[in-house]
Amino acid sequence: MTDDVQISTAGGIQTIRLNRATKKNALTAAMYTAIADAIEAGDANPDVGVHVILGSGGVFSSGNDINDFLATSKGASVPTPVLRFIRLLPRIEKPVVAGVDGPAVGIGTTLLFHCDLVYATPGAVFATPFLDLGLVPEAASSLLMPARMGYARAFEMLALGTPFPASRMVEAGLINAVVSASDLEAKAMEAAQALASKPPEALQAARRLMRGDPAEIIKRTDAEAVTFAERLMSPEAREAFQAFLEKRPADFAKLRQKG
Repeated sequence: MTDDVQISTAGGIQTIRLNRATKKNALTAAMYTAIADAIEAGDANPDVGVHVILGSGGVFSSGNDINDFLATSKGASVPTPVLRFIRLLPRIEKPVVAGVDGPAVGIGTTLLFHCDLVYATPGAVFATPFLDLGLVPEAASSLLMPARMGYARAFEMLALGTPFPASRMVEAGLINAVVSASDLEAKAMEAAQALASKPPEALQAARRLMRGDPAEIIKRTDAEAVTFAERLMSPEAREAFQAFLEKRPADFAKLRQKG
């Protein structure tokens, strides 16, 4: 258990709130475990019809906690709690609604492609800087982002590393609506309440038909994880992580000179 994730259930809605605002809701292994446990429990609970994911403190999530990630991965593999979470995303059985305010970085963006409804504030910013860390996309984002956004915009985010404001994510088809920060949670809960009032079996059946067979998504998730683990051992990743910890720009040119 961790206090960095708050779980509550009321009116058929399970709310999962990232509660580590002092660290910009960067996800630790314990947080990944808590979220995955909650989703699995909610899917198995007949009293839960909808999952809602929220941030706190004006931040959705700054992505993986780099220090925690390196400590748990030992530089050789994707940490088990992370892999468990991203492999769970395409298997979620009940609708997922997300409310995004402030930064949504890395997994903070890629998990949204597994949600059914996403609302964001004008201050929301979406970024996937995997390549800047010497890594590759995860959570099947290399498959889902081009399919949803088109290749050009997906490449701009995943390879060029361009952050997208909420307005561009509406155009890209990820966000349903942009609402004020003061109205964000109410809007997300309103949508969740509407879903929770639907016939649950029909809702889940319709969702399964619309989302299709998750096998391809899981296959891509696993393929990304293999490459991600390989990249963790690369000189590029070591330089990127060291630069991050030292709060300096990464110098990939020196690696080319050595080569």
